Amino acid sequence: MRPCIALFTLEGAASAEAALRFAETHADRIALVGWSSPFRAGRALSRALRRGGPGLLPYLFVNHALPALSGRPGLAALCRGRGIPALRLGDEAATIRALRDSGAELLVSFHLDRILSPALLAVPRLGGVNVHPSLLPRHRGPIPAFHGLAEGRTGVSVHALTPEVDAGGIWAQREVALPPGLSASAAARNLHLAALPLLEEAIARIAAGEAPPEPPPRLPYAPWPDRAARRRAGVPLLRLSDIGAAWRAPAGGWR
Repeated sequence: MRPCIALFTLEGAASAEAALRFAETHADRIALVGWSSPFRAGRALSRALRRGGPGLLPYLFVNHALPALSGRPGLAALCRGRGIPALRLGDEAATIRALRDSGAELLVSFHLDRILSPALLAVPRLGGVNVHPSLLPRHRGPIPAFHGLAEGRTGVSVHALTPEVDAGGIWAQREVALPPGLSASAAARNLHLAALPLLEEAIARIAAGEAPPEPPPRLPYAPWPDRAARRRAGVPLLRLSDIGAAWRAPAGGWR
């Protein structure tokens, strides 16, 4: 029997369409939706700008804030229409209470810009899984599609959630060949969509009682690229077409 699910996400351009498709498919089993605010101030944003400089700002805006500003009904409309409880992530005690009260058995995350604590991850009896657009253990970190494009090898992984960044055992993984010339933003969007069948596979295995896979070997963390790294890679972070894709409704329309 498929588990009840809590879906946590930052509804940015990289993952908004994939998260919405997943939520529509499983709406009858989603017990809670948690959003991370794209406007929260914090050390993560400061670190990104300190390392990458102001050239990261357009990418951060489109991939962290633009869908929230578009005014189009995405996950929020789905929650209202189906009566799914929703909350803004931030206060850990409130999130743990909501997660416990929801009865969710499995936590699924897309493009989440926060590390979840051991206490929170202990609430769902089946733990949690995350979609990460790289071939883990390569490219742990905040912008894996950029690093994959720079190396010429892209893919996506569904891995167990742990309190460490992108370090859990890998439930499913697939190498994904992308069209040449994509930006990091467009690549991330394509990779999140490519992850949906893998996520179904992982959930089925978890529901069948399989133990989580062993964590993979630890490879170096892949941080926000600085200006020199971006010049060497020759990979654009963003193109105007990416902004249009983020602003338009997903295939099938917003519900």
